[in-house]
Amino acid sequence: MQAGFNQDLLRIARQARGWSQTELSARSGVSQANLSKLENGLIGPTEDVLKSVGKALDFPTDFFFQNDRVIGLPMSVQYRKRASVGQKAIERLEAELNIRILHIRRLLDAAELEPELSLPRMDVDEYGGSPERIADLIRRTWLVPSGPIRELVAWVERAGCIVVHCDFAELKVDGFTVQITDMPPCIFLNRHMPADRQRFSLAHELGHVVMHQVPSPQMEDEANAFASALLMPARDIRPQLSGRRLTIQRLAALKPVWRTSMAALLYRAKEIGAITDSQSQYLWRQMSSMGYRRAEPTELDLEVETPTVLPEIVRLHLDELGYGVSDLARALRSTEDDLRALHPLPGSTARFLRVVK
Repeated sequence: MQAGFNQDLLRIARQARGWSQTELSARSGVSQANLSKLENGLIGPTEDVLKSVGKALDFPTDFFFQNDRVIGLPMSVQYRKRASVGQKAIERLEAELNIRILHIRRLLDAAELEPELSLPRMDVDEYGGSPERIADLIRRTWLVPSGPIRELVAWVERAGCIVVHCDFAELKVDGFTVQITDMPPCIFLNRHMPADRQRFSLAHELGHVVMHQVPSPQMEDEANAFASALLMPARDIRPQLSGRRLTIQRLAALKPVWRTSMAALLYRAKEIGAITDSQSQYLWRQMSSMGYRRAEPTELDLEVETPTVLPEIVRLHLDELGYGVSDLARALRSTEDDLRALHPLPGSTARFLRVVK
């Protein structure tokens, strides 16, 4: 049975295009008064209005007849967003999030995730208020070898999370996590960030998944502490940061080894007591004078880690379930252009999926 008209999805479609009601009215020929009433559920759409609005927005009309609830941005996005970001950009981000969630939910109808690793949920207060201790327990639970984590995306996906690269350039948002009851945790990362920052953001978001079922004022600091400890365990990295004079050159040499930024390494050195306050301040001044606090040397750039689970689910539909691109677009109640924009063709295979027969 088809769902009724979902007025929230009309707003989401409009915001995805970055339009106000006035702009949609001008493009569709439907009065702003009627659009406002439609979005507020005060009236239902006629067939002509639906056709006009759908054509203007370039959304198939059946997109508006899905009974999924629209969600807002997670608290962490609201916390980190820059003051200079306009309201339209925030609305576009919320719209893209909802459309991606709609797609992922539909795609998962035909593919069941089979996590290889457990994903414990731990309350920070029950572990002595120590995100570092929780990060250590995650590494031990997953049997992560000592030292640097080589492929963090792969570890997180093996634990049943879906990692998605998105275009958040305008918003300067590093990433955020959505946890909905009927779906695996979805971690969205800004594809425009350098690889080392993407890794730290992914570790940060994993910290939210593991520790923060309920938001708290300390959650961002706790997630940062978790990420730092997960990527650079004190017992493993301390010998490489202490016992010798730490220099900018040494930080540069350690960056490709630990796959974290020079800044993160320097911060960690001070955090675990491998260097003194005065050494830390001196090195930060050097980093500033060399311009490395704005951008670290490009010759030290790391290779970006590519998510595999979502591209593999799309590939499963196209190759194994016999969908054409147009078929898949129809199944997701999308256009082919939007489908290609949101789901680039996969380049690798995830081993922990199975087709639902």
